[in-house]
Amino acid sequence: MITLEMMPPLMFGGLVLAMLIGFPVAFTLAAVGLSFGFLSIYLGFFDLNFLQAIPGRVFGSVLSNELLLAIPFFTFMGAILERCGLAEDMLDSMGQLFGPVRGGLGYSVIIVGFILGAITGTVAAQVIAMALISMPVMIRYGYNMRYITGVLAASGTITQLVPPSLVLIVLADQLGKSVGDMYLGAWGPSVFQIVLFAGYTFVLGLIKPDHVPPVPKEARTLTGWALWKKCLMGIIPSAVLIFVVLGTMMMGLATPTEAGAMGAVGAIVLAAIHHKDFTSTDRKILIVGVIAAGIGTIVAMLFTENLVFKLAFAVTYLAVAWIGISAARIPDLRDLIKQGYESTMRLTCMVTFILIGSTCFSVVFLGVSGGVWLEHLLTSLPGGVWGFLIFINLFIFFLAFFLDFFEIAFIILPMIAPIAQKVLGPVVGDGPALIWFGVMLCVNMQTSFLHPPFGFALFYLRGVAPKEVKSSDIYWGAMPWIGLQMIMVLIVIAFPITVTGLLDKPLNVDLDKVKIEVPQIDLPPLDLGPPQK
Repeated sequence: MITLEMMPPLMFGGLVLAMLIGFPVAFTLAAVGLSFGFLSIYLGFFDLNFLQAIPGRVFGSVLSNELLLAIPFFTFMGAILERCGLAEDMLDSMGQLFGPVRGGLGYSVIIVGFILGAITGTVAAQVIAMALISMPVMIRYGYNMRYITGVLAASGTITQLVPPSLVLIVLADQLGKSVGDMYLGAWGPSVFQIVLFAGYTFVLGLIKPDHVPPVPKEARTLTGWALWKKCLMGIIPSAVLIFVVLGTMMMGLATPTEAGAMGAVGAIVLAAIHHKDFTSTDRKILIVGVIAAGIGTIVAMLFTENLVFKLAFAVTYLAVAWIGISAARIPDLRDLIKQGYESTMRLTCMVTFILIGSTCFSVVFLGVSGGVWLEHLLTSLPGGVWGFLIFINLFIFFLAFFLDFFEIAFIILPMIAPIAQKVLGPVVGDGPALIWFGVMLCVNMQTSFLHPPFGFALFYLRGVAPKEVKSSDIYWGAMPWIGLQMIMVLIVIAFPITVTGLLDKPLNVDLDKVKIEVPQIDLPPLDLGPPQK
């Protein structure tokens, strides 16, 4: 006879078994959840009315969740920037800038990966674009094959952590926290990770200089101002787009959905600017729009919003609309926009179906007291807080061998978030606790793209790498970078300030010392007149 205490581990084991078979995760979640739901009704653990919570949760938490609208916008932005030529220009200019030093091409891949991560938000786009552009160049100049494959795959996964990462949006939604706070918490670890990657390249250049040689002088075609101009032409538009997307969100001027919409429009503008058919007339209109935006911003900072402010931004909007129409008239960009729509539709549908399936599973899991079982299991671990963190990170690391970050976030996080809040609250405070926890798991889940057997970044790399690149070089090349990411996880665990340092500090107010003084007002005598008869 199956008891109520046996149901949660049976559900969890059944889910793992069904996913190992290879059935699509979204349908596996729904099938396991509904199967155990009907079994629970048969055994009398709850009645059929309990399952009415599933459509209610699907409508309230998935279909009408405005935060999830940011996902298609950021996906579209990444799909456009993936193929518009921005990555190629930046990698070429950065490669020539760092070319004279050992590991210069590796530094350029890491830095461009960081910049692209802040404007695309998708791993597949980044790994494929940088591999197609950089791998032939690095092979030509004698870089070690395992270093090449490792740095290309790892620099692509930087996108997971650098805002406006889709992972951070999903984590914020599942943890019930602000996307802006999640982005602020992720900046510290993302910068530290870049330092770790660059430090590994530097040490490799000292120990094995033949693995990361400098680019020969005759291969560096740009020098002086021409080189710096090309670098700035790639960095400045990207920095503007980063501010439009992230700056407005962190300053409270735009919601994540609104910032994502501006990013999608900005991606089309950047794609148009980088196209060879962008005319001088279009360029003049762009300059007018930028000047108008600057005037409007200055007016808003110095004065209240007035007619000048409205006219200035009206000119900016007209300039953006003109560039969008110009992009639609160019056949290459029209096809690019169509491909962006198609890839956005596929990913958004996948996320929605996984969310619906995970809702079916989680409702039934909580109905059979799965939350109580999981809390007892995790809070009784030896080592207290640190035992909890080590176990959860090892568990997520293991799951990442078989699941991608969407599946981990939608299946595991809703179950462990309340426990994490309870356990970690006394360490860093109730407010930052889940932000710290979410960023920590984001760093951990980066490894899901790198380690065998299902490292998607390795699959993307294998798909675009030349035939002379062995699969063994791709897998072995990723190992040192997985180690660096695990070091980053330990740093985030040991030093929570790397996440909480940029978050708003709570106000420490002693309520016993608060005094409210109401000024004494002398009122004139109240005269109601003579009494009425």
